[in-house]
Amino acid sequence: QVQFVESGGGLVQPGGSLRLSCAASRSIFSIYAMAWYRQAPGKQRALVARITRDGRTAYVDSVKGRFTISRDNAKNTVYLQTNSLKPEDTAVYYCNSDPPSGIYEGAWGQGTQVTVSS
Repeated sequence: QVQFVESGGGLVQPGGSLRLSCAASRSIFSIYAMAWYRQAPGKQRALVARITRDGRTAYVDSVKGRFTISRDNAKNTVYLQTNSLKPEDTAVYYCNSDPPSGIYEGAWGQGTQVTVSS
């Protein structure tokens, strides 16, 4: 079984940056696609960015050009560099497999809170 632990969130002013990290309890090399998700207050959790084992990335339109996802299979870690943050980016950010099904359904961590406010 795998567990994910997210970190790196915080309070930042609009236009600021944060680097989020997601550490897995075991190797992520076998996971074809890893993703970052976020859940804003009163909304469902939604995928923000994904990266395949061979490095292909995809983003939702609202974060394209501002967020960058990367993965380090040797360190079992996935990163999300967030730049030019906006108040609407405020959410709890999680990582998991894409899709988060099967053995990954129970792998959700506590997430890391990102708050964008002046």
